[in-house]
Amino acid sequence: MAMTSGVLGLRTSRTSRTRVAATSAAADLTSGAGTRSLADLGRGQTGVVVGIHDGGDPAVARRLVDLGFAPGTEVRMLRRAPLQDPVVFRVAGYDIALRGAQARCIKVDAAR
Repeated sequence: MAMTSGVLGLRTSRTSRTRVAATSAAADLTSGAGTRSLADLGRGQTGVVVGIHDGGDPAVARRLVDLGFAPGTEVRMLRRAPLQDPVVFRVAGYDIALRGAQARCIKVDAAR
């Protein structure tokens, strides 16, 4: 199996990249009109991850899933840095800071 080094130093196989790309493409097609990017959540708002739009780089999508942003996971926006970037989210019981560009790759349904 061929291994390649992706963005962020992640080692991936061709099959795992294909699987992530297929998963994110399927999630983009099945996501409803009420979806928005994670970057659009306001302070204290919660959303459920419905997909990852990787912008053509499956290694980025895989890294975000590895960090806990898998479809079906609940995410809460906690706070923004003074200049609005990065943004801190709580996912899977821990806090993680993402840049705006990374947060815009993650699509969520806002919790009702």
